Amino acid sequence: MMMRALVLQSDFGIEDGAVSAMKGVAHGVSKVIPIYDNTHDIPPFDIWAASYRLLQTVAYWPVHTVFVSVVDPGVGSERKSVVVKTNSDQFIVTPDNGTLTHIAKKVGIQAIREIDENVNRLPQSGASHTFHGRDIYAYTGARLAAGVITFDEVGPELQVENVVNLPLYEPQWKEDSILGTIDILDVRFGNLWTNIPRELFLQLGVDYDQAVEIEIVNNARSVYRNKMTFGRSFAAIQLGEPVLYVNSLDNMAIAINQGSFAKAYNIGTGSNWRINIKKKS
Repeated sequence: MMMRALVLQSDFGIEDGAVSAMKGVAHGVSKVIPIYDNTHDIPPFDIWAASYRLLQTVAYWPVHTVFVSVVDPGVGSERKSVVVKTNSDQFIVTPDNGTLTHIAKKVGIQAIREIDENVNRLPQSGASHTFHGRDIYAYTGARLAAGVITFDEVGPELQVENVVNLPLYEPQWKEDSILGTIDILDVRFGNLWTNIPRELFLQLGVDYDQAVEIEIVNNARSVYRNKMTFGRSFAAIQLGEPVLYVNSLDNMAIAINQGSFAKAYNIGTGSNWRINIKKKS
């Protein structure tokens, strides 16, 4: 029987036993499936960040990998528990609450099934309504990864077009500048990762070491406006200076050399955080 990798992400942190409990459930299903962590440091209830972290990761895992994503502020509500099969033949087990936004848009979803809790729920867990990450998602994900169930046995099929999506703003030209969003932070270093691809940015005709004008807006309020260098790396600028660079996803990003841009200017993420990049005249 082919074993698939099981990759877990959540907003649980690792200060208590929640993540360990999820792994224990998965291990109870099969002692030989490989279990990995994506991250458990997603900010609490931040569905947008959960969605982005999946997009950041899935392309680097083999086909048939099973991802379990548990950021679930609506646990115990009517939101659906689902498994999707993506266009890249991977599986994501998650609440259908917007966590699939980036995957649906950038990767594509072949099919979606609602988890049948009469079959795919940890035995003797029916009285618990607050830890679906352990009782439903880890259990179902492990059963799928171990080959105990097939995708068709997850539960009834749903309509792909009804997947819950968060607002997603596409980067666009506006006169002589490019508008995009601050999609996520490179959290440990406080860098801003935008949704503006390198190829679109290069249409501005900006070369390395040239200056650009940056404006960051939150809900129509200007938060930051200044010029900075477009650099190959942080070595292109002095300590403490800002730089525009290409990140590991081939999108444009902003950093302060050996500092946190996000903390320095109190920058957040999501579709309400817009960035405007303009070639300095």
